[in-house]
Amino acid sequence: MIRRFLAVLHARNIEFVQDRSTLGWNLLLPVVLVFGLATVFSSPYRSMFKVGVVSEMASLEDEPNEFLQLRYIDFIKVSDPADALMRVERHQLDMLLDLRVDPPRYWINDESRQAYILERLLGSGADARAQREKVSGLAVRRIDWLVPGILGMNMMFSCLFGVGYVVVRYRKNGFLKRLSATPLRAAEFAAAQIVSRLLLIMLITVIVFVGTDYFLDFRMEGSYLDLLLVAALGAFSMVALGFAVAARLNSEELAGGLLNVASWPMMILSGVWFSLEGTNPIVQKLALIFPLTHMLEAARAIMLDGNGLAGVLPQMATLAIMSGLLLAAGAAMFRWQPD
Repeated sequence: MIRRFLAVLHARNIEFVQDRSTLGWNLLLPVVLVFGLATVFSSPYRSMFKVGVVSEMASLEDEPNEFLQLRYIDFIKVSDPADALMRVERHQLDMLLDLRVDPPRYWINDESRQAYILERLLGSGADARAQREKVSGLAVRRIDWLVPGILGMNMMFSCLFGVGYVVVRYRKNGFLKRLSATPLRAAEFAAAQIVSRLLLIMLITVIVFVGTDYFLDFRMEGSYLDLLLVAALGAFSMVALGFAVAARLNSEELAGGLLNVASWPMMILSGVWFSLEGTNPIVQKLALIFPLTHMLEAARAIMLDGNGLAGVLPQMATLAIMSGLLLAAGAAMFRWQPD
Protein backbone atom coordinates (compact mmCIF):
# COMPACT_ATOMS: atom_id res chain seq x y z
CA MET A 1 0.00 0.00 0.00
CA ILE A 2 2.80 2.43 0.93
CA ARG A 3 4.63 1.76 -2.34
CA ARG A 4 1.53 2.43 -4.42
CA PHE A 5 0.87 5.63 -2.50
CA LEU A 6 4.47 6.82 -2.93
CA ALA A 7 4.41 6.02 -6.64
CA VAL A 8 1.34 8.17 -7.25
CA LEU A 9 2.71 10.90 -4.97
CA HIS A 10 6.00 10.98 -6.88
CA ALA A 11 4.24 11.06 -10.25
CA ARG A 12 2.02 13.99 -9.21
CA ASN A 13 4.99 15.95 -7.84
CA ILE A 14 6.94 15.46 -11.07
CA GLU A 15 3.91 16.50 -13.13
CA PHE A 16 3.55 19.73 -11.16
CA VAL A 17 7.25 20.63 -11.26
CA GLN A 18 7.42 20.04 -15.01
CA ASP A 19 4.48 22.39 -15.57
CA ARG A 20 6.68 25.50 -15.62
CA SER A 21 3.86 27.98 -16.23
CA THR A 22 1.86 26.82 -13.18
CA LEU A 23 4.96 26.67 -10.99
CA GLY A 24 6.03 30.15 -12.11
CA TRP A 25 2.55 31.56 -11.51
CA ASN A 26 2.41 30.19 -7.97
CA LEU A 27 5.81 31.71 -7.20
CA LEU A 28 5.49 35.02 -9.05
CA LEU A 29 1.92 36.13 -8.25
CA PRO A 30 2.24 36.47 -4.45
CA VAL A 31 5.65 38.14 -4.74
CA VAL A 32 4.29 40.75 -7.16
CA LEU A 33 1.24 41.36 -4.97
CA VAL A 34 3.28 41.68 -1.76
CA PHE A 35 5.75 44.20 -3.21
CA GLY A 36 3.10 46.03 -5.22
CA LEU A 37 0.81 46.54 -2.24
CA ALA A 38 3.75 47.41 -0.03
CA THR A 39 4.43 50.29 -2.40
CA VAL A 40 0.78 51.32 -2.80
CA PHE A 41 0.14 51.42 0.96
CA SER A 42 3.51 52.86 1.96
CA SER A 43 1.98 56.26 2.71
CA PRO A 44 1.47 56.87 6.48
CA TYR A 45 -1.76 58.82 5.85
CA ARG A 46 -5.26 57.40 5.83
CA SER A 47 -8.48 58.80 4.44
CA MET A 48 -10.82 57.63 7.22
CA PHE A 49 -10.97 57.73 11.02
CA LYS A 50 -11.98 54.65 12.97
CA VAL A 51 -13.42 55.00 16.47
CA GLY A 52 -14.37 52.09 18.68
CA VAL A 53 -17.36 52.85 20.91
CA VAL A 54 -18.29 51.01 24.10
CA SER A 55 -22.00 51.52 24.66
CA GLU A 56 -24.85 49.98 26.61
CA MET A 57 -27.24 50.76 23.76
CA ALA A 58 -28.22 47.98 21.35
CA SER A 59 -27.18 50.17 18.44
CA LEU A 60 -24.97 53.25 18.19
CA GLU A 61 -27.79 54.96 16.30
CA ASP A 62 -29.67 55.08 19.62
CA GLU A 63 -26.86 57.04 21.31
CA PRO A 64 -27.69 60.76 21.65
CA ASN A 65 -24.01 61.70 21.71
CA GLU A 66 -23.18 64.60 19.34
CA PHE A 67 -19.75 63.24 18.53
CA LEU A 68 -21.30 60.15 16.95
CA GLN A 69 -23.15 62.34 14.46
CA LEU A 70 -19.95 63.54 12.79
CA ARG A 71 -19.48 62.50 9.18
CA TYR A 72 -16.45 60.76 7.65
CA ILE A 73 -15.75 58.86 10.86
CA ASP A 74 -16.34 55.12 11.05
CA PHE A 75 -17.85 54.40 14.49
CA ILE A 76 -17.61 50.72 15.43
CA LYS A 77 -19.54 49.23 18.35
CA VAL A 78 -17.11 47.36 20.59
CA SER A 79 -18.03 44.25 22.57
CA ASP A 80 -14.55 43.55 23.96
CA PRO A 81 -12.92 46.75 25.32
CA ALA A 82 -9.63 44.98 26.05
CA ASP A 83 -9.31 43.85 22.44
CA ALA A 84 -10.27 47.31 21.21
CA LEU A 85 -7.64 48.91 23.46
CA MET A 86 -5.02 46.67 21.89
CA ARG A 87 -6.19 47.84 18.47
CA VAL A 88 -5.67 51.43 19.59
CA GLU A 89 -2.13 50.52 20.62
CA ARG A 90 -1.53 49.06 17.16
CA HIS A 91 -3.12 52.09 15.39
CA GLN A 92 -5.89 49.93 13.95
CA LEU A 93 -8.41 52.04 15.86
CA ASP A 94 -7.75 55.76 16.13
CA MET A 95 -9.72 56.16 19.35
CA LEU A 96 -11.67 54.11 21.89
CA LEU A 97 -14.64 55.93 23.44
CA ASP A 98 -16.49 54.59 26.50
CA LEU A 99 -19.99 56.04 26.78
CA ARG A 100 -21.04 53.83 29.69
CA VAL A 101 -19.66 56.30 32.23
CA ASP A 102 -20.36 59.97 32.88
CA PRO A 103 -18.31 61.84 31.93
CA PRO A 104 -17.24 59.59 29.03
CA ARG A 105 -13.69 58.31 28.82
CA TYR A 106 -11.57 57.95 25.72
CA TRP A 107 -8.23 56.36 24.88
CA ILE A 108 -5.87 57.52 22.17
CA ASN A 109 -2.34 56.74 21.06
CA ASP A 110 -0.18 59.88 21.26
CA GLU A 111 1.86 58.66 18.31
CA SER A 112 -1.19 58.61 16.03
CA ARG A 113 -1.93 61.60 13.77
CA GLN A 114 -5.56 60.57 13.48
CA ALA A 115 -5.93 60.51 17.26
CA TYR A 116 -4.76 64.11 17.48
CA ILE A 117 -7.49 65.31 15.09
CA LEU A 118 -10.18 63.18 16.74
CA GLU A 119 -9.31 64.52 20.19
CA ARG A 120 -9.76 68.08 18.93
CA LEU A 121 -13.12 67.17 17.39
CA LEU A 122 -14.24 65.48 20.58
CA GLY A 123 -13.11 68.40 22.73
CA SER A 124 -14.92 70.96 20.61
CA GLY A 125 -18.33 69.33 21.09
CA ALA A 126 -20.55 68.31 23.95
CA ASP A 127 -17.94 65.86 25.23
CA ALA A 128 -15.34 68.52 26.05
CA ARG A 129 -15.32 67.22 29.62
CA ALA A 130 -14.49 63.64 28.55
CA GLN A 131 -11.63 62.10 30.50
CA ARG A 132 -8.47 61.41 28.53
CA GLU A 133 -6.49 58.17 28.77
CA LYS A 134 -3.33 57.38 26.87
CA VAL A 135 -1.81 54.21 25.41
CA SER A 136 1.32 53.64 23.36
CA GLY A 137 2.40 51.19 20.69
CA LEU A 138 3.83 50.93 17.20
CA ALA A 139 1.52 50.97 14.21
CA VAL A 140 0.81 47.80 12.27
CA ARG A 141 1.80 48.55 8.69
CA ARG A 142 -0.77 47.89 6.00
CA ILE A 143 1.49 45.29 4.39
CA ASP A 144 1.87 43.46 7.74
CA TRP A 145 -1.90 43.03 7.78
CA LEU A 146 -2.15 42.16 4.09
CA VAL A 147 0.60 39.57 3.73
CA PRO A 148 -1.35 36.69 5.38
CA GLY A 149 -4.25 37.45 3.04
CA ILE A 150 -2.08 37.51 -0.08
CA LEU A 151 -0.36 34.25 0.74
CA GLY A 152 -3.65 32.69 1.87
CA MET A 153 -5.31 33.68 -1.41
CA ASN A 154 -2.46 32.13 -3.40
CA MET A 155 -2.77 28.95 -1.33
CA MET A 156 -6.53 28.89 -1.88
CA PHE A 157 -6.32 29.04 -5.68
CA SER A 158 -3.50 26.51 -5.80
CA CYS A 159 -5.26 24.08 -3.44
CA LEU A 160 -8.67 24.26 -5.12
CA PHE A 161 -7.57 24.15 -8.74
CA GLY A 162 -4.43 22.07 -8.17
CA VAL A 163 -6.52 19.17 -6.88
CA GLY A 164 -10.05 19.75 -8.14
CA TYR A 165 -9.25 20.61 -11.76
CA VAL A 166 -6.53 17.96 -12.05
CA VAL A 167 -8.75 15.14 -10.75
CA VAL A 168 -11.49 16.09 -13.24
CA ARG A 169 -8.96 16.16 -16.07
CA TYR A 170 -7.70 12.71 -15.06
CA ARG A 171 -11.25 11.37 -15.10
CA LYS A 172 -12.12 12.99 -18.43
CA ASN A 173 -9.07 11.70 -20.33
CA GLY A 174 -9.49 8.18 -18.96
CA PHE A 175 -6.44 8.18 -16.70
CA LEU A 176 -8.53 7.32 -13.63
CA LYS A 177 -10.21 4.48 -15.54
CA ARG A 178 -6.81 2.95 -16.21
CA LEU A 179 -5.76 3.42 -12.59
CA SER A 180 -8.91 1.64 -11.43
CA ALA A 181 -7.63 -1.53 -13.14
CA THR A 182 -4.50 -1.50 -10.94
CA PRO A 183 -4.25 -2.52 -7.27
CA LEU A 184 -4.34 1.20 -6.35
CA ARG A 185 -7.25 2.01 -4.05
CA ALA A 186 -9.32 5.16 -4.21
CA ALA A 187 -8.20 6.18 -0.72
CA GLU A 188 -4.53 5.80 -1.70
CA PHE A 189 -5.03 7.86 -4.86
CA ALA A 190 -6.86 10.61 -2.96
CA ALA A 191 -4.25 10.66 -0.19
CA ALA A 192 -1.43 10.95 -2.71
CA GLN A 193 -3.11 13.85 -4.52
CA ILE A 194 -3.83 15.69 -1.27
CA VAL A 195 -0.41 15.16 0.27
CA SER A 196 1.36 16.14 -2.96
CA ARG A 197 -0.52 19.41 -3.26
CA LEU A 198 -0.10 20.12 0.45
CA LEU A 199 3.67 19.60 0.35
CA LEU A 200 4.14 21.66 -2.80
CA ILE A 201 1.99 24.61 -1.74
CA MET A 202 3.55 24.75 1.72
CA LEU A 203 7.04 24.71 0.18
CA ILE A 204 6.13 27.52 -2.23
CA THR A 205 4.45 29.56 0.53
CA VAL A 206 7.44 29.23 2.85
CA ILE A 207 9.82 30.29 0.06
CA VAL A 208 7.70 33.34 -0.80
CA PHE A 209 7.22 34.32 2.84
CA VAL A 210 10.91 34.04 3.74
CA GLY A 211 12.00 35.81 0.57
CA THR A 212 9.68 38.79 0.93
CA ASP A 213 10.18 38.96 4.71
CA TYR A 214 13.92 39.40 4.13
CA PHE A 215 13.26 42.69 2.35
CA LEU A 216 10.09 43.95 4.09
CA ASP A 217 10.61 42.61 7.64
CA PHE A 218 7.03 41.62 8.47
CA ARG A 219 5.74 42.04 11.99
CA MET A 220 5.90 38.69 13.79
CA GLU A 221 4.85 38.65 17.44
CA GLY A 222 4.14 34.92 17.72
CA SER A 223 5.84 31.66 16.79
CA TYR A 224 6.82 30.77 13.24
CA LEU A 225 6.09 27.12 14.01
CA ASP A 226 2.55 27.98 15.15
CA LEU A 227 2.06 29.99 11.96
CA LEU A 228 3.28 27.06 9.87
CA LEU A 229 0.86 24.68 11.60
CA VAL A 230 -2.07 27.05 11.00
CA ALA A 231 -1.11 27.44 7.33
CA ALA A 232 -0.79 23.68 6.89
CA LEU A 233 -4.19 23.00 8.46
CA GLY A 234 -5.81 25.76 6.39
CA ALA A 235 -4.24 24.44 3.19
CA PHE A 236 -5.37 20.91 4.04
CA SER A 237 -8.93 22.14 4.50
CA MET A 238 -8.93 23.89 1.12
CA VAL A 239 -7.36 20.88 -0.61
CA ALA A 240 -10.15 18.76 0.86
CA LEU A 241 -12.68 21.25 -0.52
CA GLY A 242 -11.15 21.00 -4.00
CA PHE A 243 -11.23 17.20 -3.83
CA ALA A 244 -14.87 17.17 -2.71
CA VAL A 245 -15.88 19.42 -5.62
CA ALA A 246 -14.11 17.15 -8.15
CA ALA A 247 -15.08 13.82 -6.60
CA ARG A 248 -17.37 12.76 -9.46
CA LEU A 249 -17.35 15.53 -12.08
CA ASN A 250 -16.09 14.82 -15.59
CA SER A 251 -16.57 18.26 -17.16
CA GLU A 252 -13.60 20.62 -16.86
CA GLU A 253 -15.86 23.58 -17.62
CA LEU A 254 -18.29 22.68 -14.84
CA ALA A 255 -15.44 21.99 -12.43
CA GLY A 256 -13.85 25.35 -13.24
CA GLY A 257 -17.16 27.11 -12.67
CA LEU A 258 -17.81 25.43 -9.33
CA LEU A 259 -14.25 26.08 -8.16
CA ASN A 260 -14.64 29.75 -9.08
CA VAL A 261 -17.95 29.85 -7.19
CA ALA A 262 -16.05 28.59 -4.14
CA SER A 263 -12.91 30.72 -4.54
CA TRP A 264 -14.15 34.20 -5.44
CA PRO A 265 -16.53 34.64 -2.48
CA MET A 266 -13.67 33.49 -0.24
CA MET A 267 -11.33 36.04 -1.76
CA ILE A 268 -13.86 38.84 -1.17
CA LEU A 269 -15.39 37.86 2.17
CA SER A 270 -12.58 36.09 4.03
CA GLY A 271 -10.60 39.22 4.86
CA VAL A 272 -7.91 38.94 2.17
CA TRP A 273 -7.88 42.64 1.25
CA PHE A 274 -9.86 44.36 3.99
CA SER A 275 -11.19 43.73 7.46
CA LEU A 276 -14.86 42.85 7.82
CA GLU A 277 -14.98 44.74 11.11
CA GLY A 278 -17.82 47.25 10.95
CA THR A 279 -19.53 45.53 7.99
CA ASN A 280 -23.04 44.09 7.97
CA PRO A 281 -23.34 41.32 10.62
CA ILE A 282 -24.89 39.02 7.99
CA VAL A 283 -21.74 39.35 5.87
CA GLN A 284 -19.57 38.56 8.89
CA LYS A 285 -21.62 35.43 9.62
CA LEU A 286 -21.49 34.35 5.98
CA ALA A 287 -17.69 34.64 5.97
CA LEU A 288 -17.47 32.00 8.70
CA ILE A 289 -18.47 29.21 6.30
CA PHE A 290 -15.17 29.59 4.41
CA PRO A 291 -11.97 27.86 5.61
CA LEU A 292 -9.86 30.79 4.39
CA THR A 293 -11.59 33.09 6.92
CA HIS A 294 -10.53 30.97 9.87
CA MET A 295 -7.01 30.47 8.55
CA LEU A 296 -6.45 34.22 8.10
CA GLU A 297 -7.93 35.05 11.50
CA ALA A 298 -5.56 32.58 13.15
CA ALA A 299 -2.54 33.70 11.11
CA ARG A 300 -3.06 37.38 11.94
CA ALA A 301 -3.66 36.58 15.59
CA ILE A 302 -0.26 34.86 15.68
CA MET A 303 1.64 37.40 13.57
CA LEU A 304 0.13 40.64 14.87
CA ASP A 305 -1.17 39.78 18.36
CA GLY A 306 1.42 37.24 19.45
CA ASN A 307 -1.15 34.51 20.20
CA GLY A 308 -0.07 30.91 20.60
CA LEU A 309 -1.94 27.81 19.47
CA ALA A 310 -4.18 28.05 22.53
CA GLY A 311 -5.29 31.52 21.42
CA VAL A 312 -6.32 30.30 17.95
CA LEU A 313 -7.78 26.98 19.07
CA PRO A 314 -11.36 27.86 17.94
CA GLN A 315 -10.16 28.59 14.40
CA MET A 316 -8.02 25.45 14.26
CA ALA A 317 -10.85 23.29 15.59
CA THR A 318 -13.17 24.73 12.94
CA LEU A 319 -10.63 24.01 10.19
CA ALA A 320 -10.16 20.45 11.44
CA ILE A 321 -13.93 19.83 11.47
CA MET A 322 -14.31 21.33 7.99
CA SER A 323 -11.47 19.16 6.69
CA GLY A 324 -12.99 15.99 8.10
CA LEU A 325 -16.45 16.72 6.69
CA LEU A 326 -15.10 17.65 3.24
CA LEU A 327 -12.88 14.58 3.06
CA ALA A 328 -15.75 12.34 4.09
CA ALA A 329 -17.99 13.92 1.44
CA GLY A 330 -15.31 13.57 -1.23
CA ALA A 331 -14.65 9.94 -0.35
CA ALA A 332 -18.36 9.10 -0.42
CA MET A 333 -18.89 10.71 -3.85
CA PHE A 334 -15.61 9.68 -5.54
CA ARG A 335 -15.86 7.77 -8.82
CA TRP A 336 -13.04 6.38 -10.97
CA GLN A 337 -15.10 6.67 -14.16
CA PRO A 338 -17.61 9.28 -15.38
CA ASP A 339 -21.23 8.60 -14.45
